[in-house]
Amino acid sequence: MDIIELKDPSSGSQARIAAHIGFNCYEFRAVVSRPDGASRVVEVIDAGSDFVRTGDRPSWHGIPVLFPFPNRIRAGRYEWDGRPYQIPREVAPYDETGNAIHGFCLDRPWRVIEQTEQMVVGEFQLSIDAPDRRPYWPADCRIRIRYEVRGAALRATIDVHNPDTAPLPWGFGTHAYFRLPLSPDTDPRQCLIEAPASEEWELIDCLPTGRRHPVPPERDLRDGAEFGQVRLDNVMTGLQYESGCLKCVVMDPEAGLQVTQLCPDVFRELVAFTPPGRNAVCLEPYTCVTDAINLQAKGIDAGLRVLSPGEHFRTWIHIEAGLVVA
Repeated sequence: MDIIELKDPSSGSQARIAAHIGFNCYEFRAVVSRPDGASRVVEVIDAGSDFVRTGDRPSWHGIPVLFPFPNRIRAGRYEWDGRPYQIPREVAPYDETGNAIHGFCLDRPWRVIEQTEQMVVGEFQLSIDAPDRRPYWPADCRIRIRYEVRGAALRATIDVHNPDTAPLPWGFGTHAYFRLPLSPDTDPRQCLIEAPASEEWELIDCLPTGRRHPVPPERDLRDGAEFGQVRLDNVMTGLQYESGCLKCVVMDPEAGLQVTQLCPDVFRELVAFTPPGRNAVCLEPYTCVTDAINLQAKGIDAGLRVLSPGEHFRTWIHIEAGLVVA
């Protein structure tokens, strides 16, 4: 096992990252200061107790990294630049209905290339770290993530690079499992989930048809919805941004605590998911919709991005615990 421990000495906040399982940040313990000088510890991220030992179902724990495609590719098949591709089941993750899922790097070891007490940088390159998967993507690709703990915040800085001589189609997302409640003595059912989405993609068997429609009242998270009242597994869009940022909130009103996730408007889709049987919610920012590489080929604006040879793309995601402000 290759476990990286980060700590902010000024606040006491800590994070743990499993570099050997997709550079998954499976623990973030944020220390929140109160005006009276006392502090509260918030266990922000949910993961199973055996996850780092077994590596089982890496998309169900912590903060999985989804790249070079987030969510599903229908039957693992697509076409790029006139060439058909078929991702084999024995090579990459598949879901139970026969679709390739969540990219090529969430279940493989990453290389740690820089580390301090508060910060670590991990790198994954398809041709180096998963060479058996390289033939099934149109170009080689490299991703670096820098995690830093500062105060009650965990910040991820992401760098996507095309090291190849061919154009690189790609999408990126994260799949954070936010633990509920935010205090050990409050009720998870009364926690609130907030996300500024006005639309969602129509899905059939978890795959978008290409049509979008207004988010129905039972899944409208714009004014906050109680965790105990919603069941979610939806690809939301029509996102509203504050000063160029997407802001999602998990709030525990009884505890007076909240967790905020911020990211820039390059993240144009948001998957909201309540995993069955768990007191957790996933708010997953994506740069493109599910099955984007196939939808884009049909002329649907699905958010698929393309990097030219040698080009970089940089973005970030910021997660911070704090007090509820009235």
